[in-house]
Amino acid sequence: MLQQLKTHKIILFDGVCNLCNNSVNFVIKRDKNNVFKFAALQSEVGLKLASQLNIDTSNLDSIILIDNGKHYKKSNAALFIAKHLSGFWPLLFGFIILPKFTRDSVYDYVAKNRYNWFGKKDECMLPTAELKSKFL
Repeated sequence: MLQQLKTHKIILFDGVCNLCNNSVNFVIKRDKNNVFKFAALQSEVGLKLASQLNIDTSNLDSIILIDNGKHYKKSNAALFIAKHLSGFWPLLFGFIILPKFTRDSVYDYVAKNRYNWFGKKDECMLPTAELKSKFL
């Protein structure tokens, strides 16, 4: 797993959140350079990585990007992820110039309502055989 941390950026996500699972699928389709690996925050790997980086997992309202030993949450994570996607998505990184409290306010509003708007699964998603290599 340590080699994965050196060669890929890791996205930790809420494995029971439908919005989060759809976001992971969105990233996978646009990750043409195989930059990202994924782990649910509730998984053994996700919990271990979060613990190593002193990330509080008691409130699972944020996607987390781990990149070369640093971690990004909320809007920072989303923008740094977009920066590495194919197509016009890297242009969204320009929003990094907005104050973090403004960006995170929007992020928090969606995060707070994600289960009501998009639903929730009873358990974490299981990747298909073809996508298994993308998950830790």
